Amino acid sequence: MDGTAGLVERYLEHVRVEKRLAARTVELYALDLQKLSANAAGAGLELTRVQNAHIRRWVAQMHSGGRSGRGIALILSGWRGFYAWLGRQGLIDSNPVVDVRAPKAPKPLPKALSVDDSVQLAEFEDERADPWLEARDAAMVELLYGCGLRVGELVGLDALASGSARGWVDLDAGEAHVLGKGSKRRIVPVGAQAAQALRHWLGLRALAAHETPALFVGRGGTRLSAQSIWQRLKRRSLRAGLATPVHPHMLRHSFASHVLQSSGDLRAVQELLGHANITTTQVYTRLDFQHLAKAYDAAHPRAQRTKR
Repeated sequence: MDGTAGLVERYLEHVRVEKRLAARTVELYALDLQKLSANAAGAGLELTRVQNAHIRRWVAQMHSGGRSGRGIALILSGWRGFYAWLGRQGLIDSNPVVDVRAPKAPKPLPKALSVDDSVQLAEFEDERADPWLEARDAAMVELLYGCGLRVGELVGLDALASGSARGWVDLDAGEAHVLGKGSKRRIVPVGAQAAQALRHWLGLRALAAHETPALFVGRGGTRLSAQSIWQRLKRRSLRAGLATPVHPHMLRHSFASHVLQSSGDLRAVQELLGHANITTTQVYTRLDFQHLAKAYDAAHPRAQRTKR
């Protein structure tokens, strides 16, 4: 049987000639297999004797050493291909990499605005803007931050309730009826500031005499798209002097964080956001440690220090 170096060279020749992989790809495969060979040698193993447990241990070592999940996934792909080839050569009975996956990187949370920045954006009045567009955009900001709506839910709102409406706002009741993920309907309260902004916008919208049922429309009378709302919000946040361009999901996250910080009621936030599982809310509304420390210092009797 070929030694370790011989097996690796035969495999690299196979991918170079028969699979016609690019030279750079073959070079990367060679580096990955050098690492595999070094790991096997360190464990006193021939490459053909490596087991699933060894692969998992080496993945854990790479992860603890700081290698990214994506980097580990690429290495595993190269190892998996090598052992699949060994199997076709009749040199191993099973592929030790076949069911090993790289650790998943935690999904980064969307950045939440501070309360001050959120209020600054909501109260901003662009005196240079068209009053019609200004009223519309102000109402959109109030609903996104004041109700925690998804941009898709905002897009789907109609000006009036109907059997065909995906969603609408009942100003008399102070409620927004929205169609969320999984076609699940929910009702969220509409605050006084949002209601005031909506009434102003509806008054101007009516002057255009558009026939579309959409609550938020462009100058041509068509329903605004999610992309248009992203662009308008980014533009508005920069005009308002915020350091970070704001997108709709950032306002939803800010809504959730600020309500949770003030109330501490995770179940209520779950209902407001329309999350099916509260674990989603726990991750989504994770608070920064500084806020938690302040809450602890203010509320816990054993946190209060004796004044000297």
